[in-house]
Amino acid sequence: MHASIRLLAKRRFLPLFVTQFLGAFNDNLFKTAMVLFVTYEVYSDPRAESGFNALATGLFILPFFLLSALSGQLADTRDKAKIIRLVKTAEILIMLVGASGLLLSSIPLMLAAVLAMGIHSTFFGPIKYAILPQHLDEDEVLGGTGLVEAGTYIAILAGTIIAGLMSRNEIAIAATVLGVAVLGWLSGRQVPPAPAMGEKLPLDFHVVRSSLHLVSQTMHIPRLFLAICAISFFWAIGSVLIVIFPPLVKNVFTADETVASLFLAIFSVGVAIGSVAINRLLGAHVSARFAPVSVIAMGVAVLFMFHVANGWQGLPDGQLYGFKDFIAHPGAIEVFAALFAVAVSGGMFVVPLYAFLTTTVPKDQTARTVAANNIVNSGAMVIGSLAIMGLTSMGVTVVQTLLLVAAMCLVSAWIAWKLHKACD
Repeated sequence: MHASIRLLAKRRFLPLFVTQFLGAFNDNLFKTAMVLFVTYEVYSDPRAESGFNALATGLFILPFFLLSALSGQLADTRDKAKIIRLVKTAEILIMLVGASGLLLSSIPLMLAAVLAMGIHSTFFGPIKYAILPQHLDEDEVLGGTGLVEAGTYIAILAGTIIAGLMSRNEIAIAATVLGVAVLGWLSGRQVPPAPAMGEKLPLDFHVVRSSLHLVSQTMHIPRLFLAICAISFFWAIGSVLIVIFPPLVKNVFTADETVASLFLAIFSVGVAIGSVAINRLLGAHVSARFAPVSVIAMGVAVLFMFHVANGWQGLPDGQLYGFKDFIAHPGAIEVFAALFAVAVSGGMFVVPLYAFLTTTVPKDQTARTVAANNIVNSGAMVIGSLAIMGLTSMGVTVVQTLLLVAAMCLVSAWIAWKLHKACD
């Protein structure tokens, strides 16, 4: 673990870490502020709130499905550091649109910014993993991957807390997202060069053909097929949880937006802890041996959260607990314990699988492998979001959807076990 932390002192890692941290912070600050605004200020119907959250999640994910093949081709055949600088320049423009949406209370502008942020993340995503085997030694890749994941979720934590604190101050949020975008542009310029490891191939701009070709090239390899399927189920689970958290907090636990932010913050801290802890357990060796038990533990924690939520007695007549009142509630400890356990086990599950993707293929194919993973992940997340929209329209409550999440954890555990038996 200490060896991993020492990577933060090296220029071959620190600028990338900071750039990713700031990008994740900005994404989450804006998205959380938007969701809290719509959930608590615009709608008063649980179905409408879940529907909007699912729509926003779907718009963010859509570019991963359509453009990941192109982003993977770019990252493997062009200098990754140069792409980072272009992407970070685009982030400033995107946040100008998002800030305008917040200041004008314009849902179309805010959703347009969410879609553009999805495009931004689609092109940055393959790079943040594919650049690690190029800049780090083989025994540093798992630690570096864990630090990137932990930093991402700490950034989500910070963005979530600040979004909650600033939830009624749109000017402050607008100024912050623009300022952070500029800082991300500056840090991105410090990432060392990462030239293409193979020959510079022509780009295929036909998104359907290139996506199908990329996925078919990757998924026919059994170990990569299993790893991508396991990660995809994890992100489908994550998309369901992200969609249902705000309405769960408001309509089941009858708490205000500060508590909704606290939920997301605890989830972020837990994933960060799990991401770092798994590196220590594995001793920097890339392996899936702890993945099945981790995701089973996640499913058990989800079932515990279902039990707590199902027995929760909320406030009557639209009243909401404030932060202090909710913390003082005798059932709050059980809620937070379940949420924290879900997050820690989730972090322990997914980090080794990402490290596995980037270390089992040649370095000139890592970005395309991550991109293929992103295509399948995004499809799974869209399916998860659509499933929630369909279930809520049929009258299924957000509490009952937790049972779906627990069942999905069992499927992930089965896939992870097959990967462990095939590769470890």
